[in-house]
Amino acid sequence: MTRRLAPLLLPAVLAVVVARPLPAADPLPRFVPTPADLKDADRRAALPPTPGRAYRDKVTPNWFAEGTKFWYRNDLKAGTKEFVLVDATKGTRRPAFDHAKLAAGLSKAAGKEYAAERLPFQSITLDDAVTRVRFQLRDDEWTCDLTSYVCAKQAAPPGGCDEPAPAPVVEMPDPLFPDGPVIAPDPFAVVAQQQPPRKSAEARSPDRKWTAVIRDANVVLRDADGKDTPLTKDGKDGANYGMLSWAPDSKALVAWRIEPGEKKEVYFVESSPKAGGRAVLHTRSYPQPGDKFTRFEPHLFDPATGKELKTDAPAVDFGVPNVRWAKDGERFTYEKVDRGHQRHRLVAVTAATGATRNLIDEKSDTFVWTQHFDGFNFAAVTWLTKSAEIIHATEKSGWRHLYLLDAATGEQKAAITSGEYVVRGIDRIDEDARQVWFRAGGKNAGEDPYHVHHYRVNFDGTGLVALTAGNGTHAVQFSPDRRFLIDTYSRVDAPPVTELRGCADGTLVCRLEAADVTELAEVALPEVFHAKGRDGTTDIWGLICKPRNFDPEKRYPVVEYIYAGPHGSHVPKAYRALPWHRALTDLGFVVVQIDGMGTANRSKAFHDVCWKNLKDAGFPDRVRWHKAVAAKYAWYDAERVGIYGTSAGGQNAMGALLFHGDFYRAAMAACGCHDNRLDKSSWNEQWMGYPVGPHYAACSNVDNAHRLRGRLLLIVGEMDTNVPPESTFRVADALVKANKDFELLVVPGLGHSDGGAYGRRRTQDFFVRHLHGVEPPDRNRAELPRR
Repeated sequence: MTRRLAPLLLPAVLAVVVARPLPAADPLPRFVPTPADLKDADRRAALPPTPGRAYRDKVTPNWFAEGTKFWYRNDLKAGTKEFVLVDATKGTRRPAFDHAKLAAGLSKAAGKEYAAERLPFQSITLDDAVTRVRFQLRDDEWTCDLTSYVCAKQAAPPGGCDEPAPAPVVEMPDPLFPDGPVIAPDPFAVVAQQQPPRKSAEARSPDRKWTAVIRDANVVLRDADGKDTPLTKDGKDGANYGMLSWAPDSKALVAWRIEPGEKKEVYFVESSPKAGGRAVLHTRSYPQPGDKFTRFEPHLFDPATGKELKTDAPAVDFGVPNVRWAKDGERFTYEKVDRGHQRHRLVAVTAATGATRNLIDEKSDTFVWTQHFDGFNFAAVTWLTKSAEIIHATEKSGWRHLYLLDAATGEQKAAITSGEYVVRGIDRIDEDARQVWFRAGGKNAGEDPYHVHHYRVNFDGTGLVALTAGNGTHAVQFSPDRRFLIDTYSRVDAPPVTELRGCADGTLVCRLEAADVTELAEVALPEVFHAKGRDGTTDIWGLICKPRNFDPEKRYPVVEYIYAGPHGSHVPKAYRALPWHRALTDLGFVVVQIDGMGTANRSKAFHDVCWKNLKDAGFPDRVRWHKAVAAKYAWYDAERVGIYGTSAGGQNAMGALLFHGDFYRAAMAACGCHDNRLDKSSWNEQWMGYPVGPHYAACSNVDNAHRLRGRLLLIVGEMDTNVPPESTFRVADALVKANKDFELLVVPGLGHSDGGAYGRRRTQDFFVRHLHGVEPPDRNRAELPRR
């Protein structure tokens, strides 16, 4: 993996694509589907995705013997199964028992024949010495002696109840911090509803001497004798006090003066309600970039004197503040993210004086990534419970890493993780051992940098241990005491392998399973492909799915599925036991997915490309990637490339024709957030910044609709509550005014979607028409099968 982007990647040059000539050799003949091919694709669309399945592709452990052994069941071909026993301390894997002998013993005792490969139970319980197995057969509980294989039905429990207790299954501990601190949920993750929270009517002090009450928008303090003392007088309708919070020692009270934001709504017309009758108008509160948000201003009071302590603690106008008191009551803290996400603070206020300091004060010329973390979500700030320390997750080094801070001063004590790789999540914080168990990508040289591996490291950054190995993306299950882990890893082009590893040093204990995918032999696996991006240095990763009945002596058009949301990376990395993009590959298209610059889980420089420039969507990298594939494979027709996507992908897909119409020929854009000023504030201000400026217009598909080249299909559900349908309608309006040709499909009653089954079929026909150059079947002919 290339670690750094060239320093000259400035927004002004992000859209530049250095053209690479295609091979000069005579091109292969184009593949053009025949009517029979299209009819066969229609027929296959009505069939199940695949007649087979993968076996031995996962392990569900049932631990016993104090976490030293576990059993699991393998469901195999033709409805057969086997039970497997693993002794983790010995590193052995074997059948949990002799299946043939148990079947014979059970058949003899039950008076009914049972086959070894089809034993009539799904779950078992083994004793620690593995000398006896217990299972349930219909309504009865049975045991079998594993030395003699004599099976016996157990007597009903005392009291006449003949319902046996279910076989106990050892539950795994909470995968996040089974015995440590829980990472606080990101207080800025849900901010679509910007109106004030419900008022705290009253709050009793911990020592029970005082009760704080909100009355007529002000704070009133009531003592034990019922005497009321007003603490504020400036509260009023539209600027009321609320969100009361007492110090643990009852010596201070925090109240927030709340100024509501603008309560702006979006509208949806349900044209075809199920009950019939008139169309129904729906509304929803929906803050958009630039709207006034609810403002929370902190106020600190001394209940003993009834006086307010002046403080310069900043107000919060993005999200809802979450007060955290120190155990001794000496101070409280809260997080503040500025509008536009270029500054993140952890504010500490001394309770006795109101003095304020920032324990964390992170600023960026682009954005500080504080919300919409992808996949393995974890907060920017985690408070430890057994020490006065904080773990801070930040991209300040150019890569997302973890840092140990002094909770009293905010000073950095250690870089817990460091280097040119990305922390993707925290699995556990062990405060006693002072260790962090975490996930990361990009640390293993020679691998796809998006593969997730698991590690453990000391708080001071020493003792880094790789807990997983193998070229693939990993998912782990820990034993109850975390002495062992079960690691399942795969790639899109490699089926899952499952191993047992020791957590002390990550060494392999034993191989458990390798997936059996023989029934899926006809399911073509994608090809992983990487090529250099716009800087000529950074690797851009994607995958290629070939058409059904692929002929390397024919040239195939390409359809790119795009989603370039900066909150994550989006190209799949794990194996799947289903055909990839079957509807389009059956029609003779090569289908690709690519993660270009501006998406997450690489360096911050890679990520920063999206800043105030969502129209970029990594297209300069994508075009180079396509041309690199075409340079390698003559069957890849980079002169016939289409693109489609939904939501942010819908914005991207249409943007391909507006800003790169010299390369892309056709696009389907479903439910696109075509203008970031019309979309949800929390997502768009993170990447497009605040205040709303000319860069919003520069990235708008509405304002740039006149640039349209190529063929465009717009799809929208009239009841989309995620991205307002008006976003698509305004694009359509702009296209009409620009005298552009396009197709618009509005699906009645549909929400945020790619158009559903009907929309997908229309998309397929659209690409057949505009990339293959042939007419799809006439769907209005009665003899055609319904899809």
